[in-house]
Amino acid sequence: MGTTTRTIVSWGGARAARRLSRSMPWIGGAIALLTIAGAIRRKGLIGGTVDTGLDAIPFLGAFKAAVEVARGRDFIPDRPTRFAKPTLVPSAGVRTTQPGQ
Repeated sequence: MGTTTRTIVSWGGARAARRLSRSMPWIGGAIALLTIAGAIRRKGLIGGTVDTGLDAIPFLGAFKAAVEVARGRDFIPDRPTRFAKPTLVPSAGVRTTQPGQ
């Protein structure tokens, strides 16, 4: 590839990267607006709004998501569902028997 071609490709790549970096905050905000209804349904009005608001802030939202993935849980937990059945787990000292034993 010639020097002129390299210069043009480099300039075009830098221009595209600069344009994409300017649009990233808008893309994050648009995704947050699309997901706010689900977040409010899962976390309640205040929790869902705060969670989505934090996600919409450009670098804070990315940092929050990375920390939540590392922790394995959300900072703002989902509210308990009304119709969920409690899971019964035997305690450590209780011995369970299987049918036929």
